[in-house]
Amino acid sequence: MASWNSIPLEILYEIVGWIAFASWSISFYPQIVLNFRRKSVVGLNFDFAMLNLTKHSSYMIYNVSLYFSPVIQKQYFDTYGDKEMIPVAANDVAFSLHAVVMTAATLFQIFIYERGPQKISKLATGIVVAVWAFAAICFFIALPTQSWLWLISLFNSIQVAMTCVKYIPQAKMNFTRKSTVGWSIGNILLDFGGGVANYLQMVVQSIDQHSWVNFYGNLGKTLLSLITIFFDIIFMLQHYVLYPEKEASKSLESGQESNEPLI
Repeated sequence: MASWNSIPLEILYEIVGWIAFASWSISFYPQIVLNFRRKSVVGLNFDFAMLNLTKHSSYMIYNVSLYFSPVIQKQYFDTYGDKEMIPVAANDVAFSLHAVVMTAATLFQIFIYERGPQKISKLATGIVVAVWAFAAICFFIALPTQSWLWLISLFNSIQVAMTCVKYIPQAKMNFTRKSTVGWSIGNILLDFGGGVANYLQMVVQSIDQHSWVNFYGNLGKTLLSLITIFFDIIFMLQHYVLYPEKEASKSLESGQESNEPLI
């Protein structure tokens, strides 16, 4: 297994990694707090929340497996060379575990708070069922040959695919409503910071190792950062440029009044 060539770069790698962890981890709280204060999830797209849980669950399986399993690590070194470093850091594991808990908490809020007429779509439900059915089939394919690196790489691909898909329902909903009320911009700003820091962490490692293998050795982490940044820019444009909260705040207040029990 490769070691660091530069102590300052190793320290910078850890610092940037934990900045990404902190930004992404804290990013879950603004939406949860907003839902709690309003006692409403109107403005939050339910398909986004459901797809997000599948995404983070897949990412957790990949990170935990590669970070803790000596068998999978050996398969990784056999594939990419024993001079390379494992492309999963401790902050990746901590983030993904925390993310699953927070996304599950958000889904729980959807069931207990005022949600209006919105429901989880059949398309989103179908995608989630299909993804986990596919993962189960792949597990039994990998079992006879113990192809665990191949299997967790599929989970990594699943989380990338979910990252591409999950933001679309929320962006479409904001466009349809011409408003981002109920959708926390704090979540987006922190998410954006985490994406930039995550990408920078991989750059630091590549500079130290004089190799860019970790970018395609952990393609999921690379694409995760780039896709996150792309959609966060879209959401920031929607919030600050296309649908600024001027009259929206008034509609939010009236929305809160409508949250009283119907009976």
